Amino acid sequence: MSEDLEGVFPHLVHSTYAITSPSTPEYNCIAWAAGDTERWWWPLAGSFAYWPSNVPVQETLDAFIKAFGSIGFTPCGNADIDQGYEKVALYVDENGKPTHAARQLTNGRWTSKLGQSRDIEHELNGLIGTMYGVVAQVLKRPFDE
Repeated sequence: MSEDLEGVFPHLVHSTYAITSPSTPEYNCIAWAAGDTERWWWPLAGSFAYWPSNVPVQETLDAFIKAFGSIGFTPCGNADIDQGYEKVALYVDENGKPTHAARQLTNGRWTSKLGQSRDIEHELNGLIGTMYGVVAQVLKRPFDE
């Protein structure tokens, strides 16, 4: 991924964002959104990637919703802060294929792992565009108490 984040994600130009970690190949955006920094999550049969065993090995929005469902997330109608819940946003490309996931922070902003690159804190729409597409679904689960 380009080191020029604003070149790759032009909506970051008009928003506030911050780089929050160095690059690492240990985990990807799906794992980061799921709270896992030990594995790479993606539906690749017979590969190095992790995918929940009870979820179809498919690159579909439904499969990604089910993957997050396996750890307690359910679909919800908005990306607003919801007291007592954490949220994840799933991005899809123009064909509806999942491309990215971001996790909402308690301050209402979002955190993302950019492929094998860095983690950033950003506004939800800061990553929409050619690379990741648009937000197609927001999910939520109660915070662990």
